[in-house]
Amino acid sequence: MGRGKTQMKRIENATSRQVTFSKRRNGLLKKAHELSVLCDVEVALIVFSPRGKLFEFANPSMQKMLERYEKCSEENDTTNTTKKQDAKYRRREIANMEETIKILELRQRKMLGKELESCALKDLNQLESQVERGLSRIRARKTEILVDQIKQLERKERILTEENALLSKRHGVDPLYVDGSVLTNPVSRFGSIQINEVETQLVIRQPNIRDHFLVNSFH
Repeated sequence: MGRGKTQMKRIENATSRQVTFSKRRNGLLKKAHELSVLCDVEVALIVFSPRGKLFEFANPSMQKMLERYEKCSEENDTTNTTKKQDAKYRRREIANMEETIKILELRQRKMLGKELESCALKDLNQLESQVERGLSRIRARKTEILVDQIKQLERKERILTEENALLSKRHGVDPLYVDGSVLTNPVSRFGSIQINEVETQLVIRQPNIRDHFLVNSFH
C-alpha cells in the first residue's frame, strides 16, 4: 500500500510527535546543507525543539549570517521609514498645492468682477488698486510695442528712400526733382495736398415748343 497523505496539524501523541520531529529535523538540516553546496548560497537554519534544545546549521558561519541579517533588517527599516516620510511629504505638498490653486482661482474670479459679495470695502479697495496697477503695466507694454513698430516703419522708410536715391542715380535722374516738381517726404507731401472733388451734373430733358421757336427766331 502507498503511504497515506499526512494531515498538516499538530500531532497529539507525544511519542509520535518526537519521532516526527527528529526525522524531519534531520531532513531539514540535510536539505539546508545541500542547498548551500549545490547552489553556492549562504544559508542559516535555527531550530528549537519543544524542550528548548537548539539545532542549527549555517554556511559560512552563524555569527556572520546573524550580523548580515541585522544589517539588512536595519536597512529595510530605514528604507521603509524613508518611504513613509516621503509619502507623507508628498501628500502634504499636494494638499498645499491644491489650497494654493483654490486661492489663485478665487483671486482670478474676483479680478474679473465675480464673487465680490464676500469682499469688504478694504478688500475691494485693494482689488481696485491691483487692477489699476495691472492696467498700467498693460498700457506701458502696449506703448513699447507701438514704439517698436514705429521705429521699424521708420527704418523701412529710410531703406526705401536710400534705394530710391540709388535707382535714380543709376538712371541719371535727380531724386529731388520729377517733372519739374520737388519731391519731399511721402508722408509730409501727401499730408499737404488737399484734393477737391468737383461734382458735375448733366441734365437731359425733352425739348418743348417754346424752345423750338426761340431757336428759329435766332435764325
